[in-house]
Amino acid sequence: MSAARTSTAEQMGRLTKAGPFGRALLEIAERRPDVVGVTADSAKYTDLRPFQERYPERFVDVGIAEQNLIAVAAGLAMTGLTPVATTFAVFATRRALDFIAIQCALPRANVKIVAGLPGICSTFGPTHQGIDDLAHMRVLPGMTVIDPCDPVEMEQATVAAIDHDGPVYLRQLLGNNEPTILDPDEHRFEIGRATLLRDGGDVGIVASSIMVARALEAADALSGAGIEAAVLKVSTLKPFDGEAVTDLAARTGAIVTAENHSTIGGLHSAACEALIAAGVQARVEAVGMRDEFGALAPSTTCRVSTG
Repeated sequence: MSAARTSTAEQMGRLTKAGPFGRALLEIAERRPDVVGVTADSAKYTDLRPFQERYPERFVDVGIAEQNLIAVAAGLAMTGLTPVATTFAVFATRRALDFIAIQCALPRANVKIVAGLPGICSTFGPTHQGIDDLAHMRVLPGMTVIDPCDPVEMEQATVAAIDHDGPVYLRQLLGNNEPTILDPDEHRFEIGRATLLRDGGDVGIVASSIMVARALEAADALSGAGIEAAVLKVSTLKPFDGEAVTDLAARTGAIVTAENHSTIGGLHSAACEALIAAGVQARVEAVGMRDEFGALAPSTTCRVSTG
């Protein structure tokens, strides 16, 4: 694709402003003509509209049909293309779970599933809150599962997911609603590697997604009370950096997991599995959704209470 090429939308000056995911997708699509966009009537809501406007001939909207979304994406992957399929997390992992398992994970199809409004980020009530998506995706053999923490990492993780050979489930942070906590000049996202953002010897906070910022806030508050907390950012749920978690637990003797997900099947479960496998004894507490559905919130952003 020539850099000089312009779409109809560009010529008319009506381009949609891209968010972190959209910017990364446009950048990688410029150098990789095999990248195509597929959505289930959600381009506007998953930051795929800029790609649609720039590359209309590389874009497919299957309508409100998430099973079709995955089937079409898997078919495109079989032809050698790299499909990036977007919808809301709850619809991808509940409505299309069988299609993801059989048509993506089983043949290791090179499909990138980008899931908007993960966890409690949706304001449409429990029917739209993907509080169990990571559990569904972690259990699928060969599936890479990524949960970025801020706009910087959202961009970097998008590139890493598309460059990765094999199926990827990438949770999506939309726009710039979440605070930027990582320095784009210093941080480099790597699939499967956790990052220690703050050191401390009294307790370790193992956090992912929107809870990383809250973990850093909590560590600051604890420091004021004389308790030094380390904060470990875990943005890849699979493959899981168990060594980083077990090292922290062994050093502090106690960890708290914090995630935008149920405490069953996500980060908390992965951390406990790692401790058991390594034979490390430590006290573990969990912050996340308990064994319940979420309630409808009035906010339109991914804000949660830290009180």
